[in-house]
Amino acid sequence: MHESTLARWVLKTVLQHSLSERASRVRVVRGWVAETESLSAESLSFHFAAHARGTSAEGARLQLELIHVEARCRACDRTYAPEHHLLLCPGCGSTDGELLGRTGLAVTAIEVE
Repeated sequence: MHESTLARWVLKTVLQHSLSERASRVRVVRGWVAETESLSAESLSFHFAAHARGTSAEGARLQLELIHVEARCRACDRTYAPEHHLLLCPGCGSTDGELLGRTGLAVTAIEVE
C-alpha cells in the first residue's frame, strides 16, 4: 500500500495547488520518482485515479519520470547503481554507502484549467 499512501500525498498537493489557482479541473500532474523507491508507476497512477474520484483532479494524467540514482561507497570510494535501498558496494561488499543526488518522489508541475 506504499503507492496508495504516496498517491494520497500527491493528490493533497495537487488539490491545494488547484484551490490556490481557483482552478475547476486538474489536467496533468508531472513529477519524478527515484528508481530506488521501488514504486510501480502503474500502481501509483491507479491509486491516484482512485483517490481523485469526485475531486477536481478526477481524470488528471499522472506523468512520472523515473530518475537514475547512484551511490558512493565510503570504504572504497566506488560509485555504483544501488538496488532499491540496498547500499551494497559491488566492489568491496561494504554496506557503508551514501546515495548521491535526488531520492524520493516530487511533483514538479501541475496543469489546471
